[in-house]
Amino acid sequence: MASLQRVFGKNAAYLLIGPAAIWLALFFLFPMLSLLTTSLSDPAGNPITGYDLTWRIQNYLEALGDYWPYLLRSLLYAGIATVLCLVLGYVLAYAIAFKAGRWKTVMLVLVIAPFFTSFLVRTLSWKLILADNGWLVETLKALWILPEDGRLLATPIAVVAGLTYNFLPFMILPLYTSLEKIDPKLNEAAADLYASPFQRFAKVIWPLSLPGVVGGTLLTFIPATGDYINAELLGSPNTQMVGNKIQALFTTASDYPHASALSVILMVMIVAMVLYYVRKAGTEDLL
Repeated sequence: MASLQRVFGKNAAYLLIGPAAIWLALFFLFPMLSLLTTSLSDPAGNPITGYDLTWRIQNYLEALGDYWPYLLRSLLYAGIATVLCLVLGYVLAYAIAFKAGRWKTVMLVLVIAPFFTSFLVRTLSWKLILADNGWLVETLKALWILPEDGRLLATPIAVVAGLTYNFLPFMILPLYTSLEKIDPKLNEAAADLYASPFQRFAKVIWPLSLPGVVGGTLLTFIPATGDYINAELLGSPNTQMVGNKIQALFTTASDYPHASALSVILMVMIVAMVLYYVRKAGTEDLL
């Protein structure tokens, strides 16, 4: 850095961020501008001859009017999956951070091990687990939890289960990072002051782990909302999410303007929700 400053002076910093800026411009800014212009184009065109930019705001109104149930369903499924990931992930992250001892590294490896397998393969494995003639469904029927004609596959339960499983590591890792930084002596000091285990958790552990909670929920909720693989493989037409509709509009219907408008609506909704959530949580420095 010092040698660069001697050669380029005050421009050294710009030289260092130049490659990253070019990368973002090529693979984020330009595609985003293309998406915005397509969302305002006349749907009368086609992907081969192109679309005329007519600043057609009606594309947004039509996309929102036709596909608002898919938006709500996506937010609902992603919200439920995020809550489940938080409950399951917090328990596991707490155990790794404070109770694992010499097994801490092994448990962390087991958490990230699913990333060594394709996302598609992991989802297909859930399709086998939840199959109508699979061991899980048969066991639930034997326990009278499911009726004789009951099923799990092609239901909202299957979609939420797939989302929870696939995005659980994204929740565990930020939680573990926050919990691991907490000094155990703080918990011991609270115990010396006659705080109950619940009070120690509510007054010491939970507030100090809040950055990990916010980071984990964002890393889980945002990709889960736009996911379409789980709903495609584990769900049915009645459980499709907004990602499935966007994919169908782009590929099957070749309706790029409405697909782009729906994509922009989804992005704006997520950004607005994230900003509100982070500010209410009091962790604006995460942004």
